[in-house]
Amino acid sequence: MLDTVSPTIPPLSLARQADDPDGFAQDFGASFQRFGFGVIKDHGIDQALIDRGWALTKAFFDLPAEVKAKYHLPGKAGARGYTPFGIETAKGATENDLKEFWHVGRELPAGHRFGDVMPPNVWPDEVPGLKETFLALYAEFDRVGAKLLSAIARYLGLAPDWFVEPVKDGNSVMRLLHYPPVSADAPGVRAGAHEDINLITLLLGAEEAGLQLLDRDGRWLAVAPPEGALVVNVGDMLQRLTNHVLPSTTHRVVNPPPERRGTARYSMPFFMHPAPDFVIDTLPGCITPDNLNRYPEPISSQEYLNQRLRTLGLLKDDGVAG
Repeated sequence: MLDTVSPTIPPLSLARQADDPDGFAQDFGASFQRFGFGVIKDHGIDQALIDRGWALTKAFFDLPAEVKAKYHLPGKAGARGYTPFGIETAKGATENDLKEFWHVGRELPAGHRFGDVMPPNVWPDEVPGLKETFLALYAEFDRVGAKLLSAIARYLGLAPDWFVEPVKDGNSVMRLLHYPPVSADAPGVRAGAHEDINLITLLLGAEEAGLQLLDRDGRWLAVAPPEGALVVNVGDMLQRLTNHVLPSTTHRVVNPPPERRGTARYSMPFFMHPAPDFVIDTLPGCITPDNLNRYPEPISSQEYLNQRLRTLGLLKDDGVAG
């Protein structure tokens, strides 16, 4: 009996989009529709900028716990600054994820209409250059994300600029993630099985093994991108908008094998969100007799986000951030 060959996610070159936007859109959209994931090389983010980002990420997480704790902001649902161990739990999990992280959000001018739901960033005094580097990386993620959303719009039969207004002033968040070395008897896993909340997630740092997606046949499929490539996945907002034509696939980060337990893992996801007042209403082109509208009631992206933050334990039922 022949062994079953596990499927792989074919890497796609973003550079191809300039000369063949429709062909790139079809291939990228097909990867999203099949896996809920895509792998993007030649994304154009400067490697020197990325390298500075990794160095500063490690410098921050190497700080003493009491120093990092200064930047944990109660009442902000983890939206900005530092979130220590033991805070975030995957939906339905019984153990906390084995990670700590730092969040960078969009910089808004004073008096902006979204200022009440998109708080200002905080920056650690102890790590010079972190602010400048991560604002530059945030802008680059925003730029690349817009290109990918344009491809998705084409794939869905929409105008290529369909997502431009929805993500203008979007509530996107860049996360700097540290998974420390794992002991043999560690409870839980680095990141429990979950789906993302947002439109799409762009991830750097998946070369260190551990990221897996739950494939259609119920098996966990390792995501192993080429060095420096982006891993991109569908979030629940895009799944809802497309009536599950593009699936938000369950994924996790498992603990390393014994020979890698002493190695920390770092990653840098960018959670691309629409503006808080964007209304998620099922796209008519994604409703068919065989795929009836699962979501007849529209919902704003901010209320949807609040619902999900409650399930993660980051927002209490009374609306107060934990």
